[in-house]
Amino acid sequence: MNDLAALHNTVFVGQGVGCAGTTMTDTLKSVPTEKLLEFPVAEDLQMGFCIGLALQGLLPVCIYPRWNFTLLAANQLVNHLDRLPVMGYSPRVIIRTQVPTVHPFNPGPQHDDDFTDVFKKMLRTVVVSELRNVEDVRAGYAAALVRAGSTLLVEYADQYGAIPSGVAMSEQCPP
Repeated sequence: MNDLAALHNTVFVGQGVGCAGTTMTDTLKSVPTEKLLEFPVAEDLQMGFCIGLALQGLLPVCIYPRWNFTLLAANQLVNHLDRLPVMGYSPRVIIRTQVPTVHPFNPGPQHDDDFTDVFKKMLRTVVVSELRNVEDVRAGYAAALVRAGSTLLVEYADQYGAIPSGVAMSEQCPP
């Protein structure tokens, strides 16, 4: 994330981006706060917002803490971001999503899905890349940076180790 943050046109958008609360939060702890945009739980709006940023020349990193959240953005992802290149537009968005860990805490049936294969079948222009191990992470993000189009990067929470505890979200973020 630090390599992405070093680029002048990147912005990180999502839940748990500016405030603690997801397993992805710690991956952003060294990213400058002015590049972090905490978004409300409005997944479809978030994706549409990122598409708009991309059409204006920014490179949004659109972060969904789990596949089940990404599923709620499918309208914008499939019908807009994925189809715009077919219509002559070329927004570039890097999307992060995650297959959750079930240890030490199982997130339950509304949060534990892996829709990778389904999205690979639905998307025509957005590349879906699975980052199954540590070696895949750097290569996956490097490939996303050189692609002319958008990339959906699927991460696996088991790679992040234990979920950090400590500071409550209310201490990190204004109400």
